[in-house]
Amino acid sequence: MSRKDSKGLFANVLGQLENSAEKGGMQRSTSPHLLKVAAGVRQMQERSELAERLLKDGGQIVEIDPDEIMESAIRDRFDSGYSEAGIADLLESMREHGQSTPGLVRPVRGAARPFQIVFGRRRLAAAKLLGIKFKAIARELSDEDAIVLQGEENSNRKDLSFIERCLFAQSQEAAGYRRDVICKSLSTGRSHISEMIRIAAALPREILMQIGPAPEIGRRRWIEFEVRWAAHREPAKVAQLVLEQEQIQASSSDLRFAAVFEALTKVDVRAAASSTSDLISHGLVLGQIQRGKSAAKLTFNKSVPSGFVDFIAGQIESLHDQFMQKQRSKQGD
Repeated sequence: MSRKDSKGLFANVLGQLENSAEKGGMQRSTSPHLLKVAAGVRQMQERSELAERLLKDGGQIVEIDPDEIMESAIRDRFDSGYSEAGIADLLESMREHGQSTPGLVRPVRGAARPFQIVFGRRRLAAAKLLGIKFKAIARELSDEDAIVLQGEENSNRKDLSFIERCLFAQSQEAAGYRRDVICKSLSTGRSHISEMIRIAAALPREILMQIGPAPEIGRRRWIEFEVRWAAHREPAKVAQLVLEQEQIQASSSDLRFAAVFEALTKVDVRAAASSTSDLISHGLVLGQIQRGKSAAKLTFNKSVPSGFVDFIAGQIESLHDQFMQKQRSKQGD
């Protein structure tokens, strides 16, 4: 089937699924199976359109031995997303119908393998398990172009969990990518990127790897998780004790998150003796103020420029004078 024909088929299937509700044939919310089919078809259509655009820009489809393709420079998923169990549906589909949509690779000169995967890692994993060639568009790409295109497929797919997006953003920053590139790769603004990087930096990666992607856990719960982590006396120890339990290890990623979250919620000496609040400017969390029985502590997030911290330090005397003058004025009243 040609790309033009497959694109028309995708549009036709989507049209039938979406228009049937208008004709009284079904309610969108009454058939989870049909909604899942529609979502899958949409993803195939979006990938097909992206592949078509890349071909017009000078790419070519080639069939490559999976062993000749290196991993992405920066991963965007937990490893469990590429396991045989994690790609079971895709594996079955490719076994029956082959690989319908190509991935994207770029040539790498002087490396151990001639190509590097840009996107399509799940299809590549399935091809490797099936022992077949991997269909991909081969295109010369800079590091920045590659990471943006990798992220563009993520945006089309819309199934990366919140914490996977946080770790993807943090990994890009650690690799030296500019904030505007990270924003493009995740299709979001600078304030959200700052928040994602802050959350990923505040939580130990080894703990996050054990919890897993937690696909049903969104932004608000992860922010609360980070707050409780910071307020606890020994959060890593508590989390590790929970995650070492056999029944927790055997549970879903969402339940592992919930178990650690609950453990961090229990009364802690440090948490009981102190309170923590965010320091916010124009919707961006700059740091935290922690108030205890004997002292208060102001902590800036890693994303805050050191120059700003130095600026605040230089203003301490003036700010203290203003505060004392205000207190004297109140007393005079």
